[in-house]
Amino acid sequence: MSAGTYDLWIDEAWSKVVAKVGQTSKTIGAGFPHVSKEGKYDCTDPQGWTSGFWPGLLWLLYRDTNNEELKQLAEQCESKMDVCIDEYTRLHHDVGFMWSLTSVANYKLTGSEESKLRALKVAAWLAGRFNLKGNFIRAWNQSNWESANGNTGWAIIDCMMNLSLLFWASEETRDPRFKHIAEAHAHMVMREFIRADGSVYHIVEFDPETGERVGALGGQGFAPESAWARGTTWALYGLALCYHYTKNDVYLQASKKVAHFFLANLPEDLVPYWDFRLTTQEGAPRDSSAAAIAASGLLLLADSLPAEEGRLYETSAKRILKSMVDHYAIWDTSDEAILPHGTGHWPANKNIDVGLIYGDYYFVEAIAKLRGQTDLFW
Repeated sequence: MSAGTYDLWIDEAWSKVVAKVGQTSKTIGAGFPHVSKEGKYDCTDPQGWTSGFWPGLLWLLYRDTNNEELKQLAEQCESKMDVCIDEYTRLHHDVGFMWSLTSVANYKLTGSEESKLRALKVAAWLAGRFNLKGNFIRAWNQSNWESANGNTGWAIIDCMMNLSLLFWASEETRDPRFKHIAEAHAHMVMREFIRADGSVYHIVEFDPETGERVGALGGQGFAPESAWARGTTWALYGLALCYHYTKNDVYLQASKKVAHFFLANLPEDLVPYWDFRLTTQEGAPRDSSAAAIAASGLLLLADSLPAEEGRLYETSAKRILKSMVDHYAIWDTSDEAILPHGTGHWPANKNIDVGLIYGDYYFVEAIAKLRGQTDLFW
């Protein structure tokens, strides 16, 4: 971070994070939490898209504290995820979320060759999901959906956060094919997902045989033409990551465009409602996870720009985080989650006004960045 931007509250928040995770790690252990309801995190299967966030959070703290117990739990989680690697039906486009924060993190921090091999295997699986017709990475595996082609032609904005695994794989193997796939998908997203005002589609469907755009679906947003808050942040952060790896200015400008839409539509406390284009905000739930993702993405964006220009994004990130520290975060163990008031999937009436492990992860990641941990697991 640039000089003069450091504040006492950042250290105080970090100390509270370390204390709380130190306690909750005793009960969560080497599990895979996703949703916190009534104060307790659930325990999901290792093939779930959120399985990397808890071990990723543990690695964030280990990097700062050298706490061996946290390291061992993170490594145990990573080992449990091996069941997914050699079974294609268990893998989907979200493998970047899963193995960037486990195996790539482990390799970067400890030099583990076993972890490196895991991550490279999964990167190859992810590359195999690329459809040359349409230049997109297919999202999911199910084929019995409502459209004629099932979901074989579906791409979703979340995948922008998985591209970093491909960029990393290219760097490690000195094989540009991974990078070419990531760049092709990112250019498709800029063309097909991001609207003129910086808002973002969640799902775009292509004809998997011809690559022609069929249309957009609402997905986890309010409607196909609405602006799902978390989807906005996946685009903001994912495009900033593309610039981080390639230094191609088109990604930087696209990330800024999405960031401006996000910031311009925030409510007074800077934690967004779950969709920016609701017919009414009265009684609508917030999504604290979207705020956390945005804050971390804005900090990367700030670091990608000259200091004077980047200050806008850094200051915005700090204001969002300070609001969550003061008004949202739960620091005792009355709830195992750090951030309440997340919205998972409103259209499906699933996981609404709850703690979400990815909200916790990105919140802690952003605080770590403010403390100078600028090296990325992504």
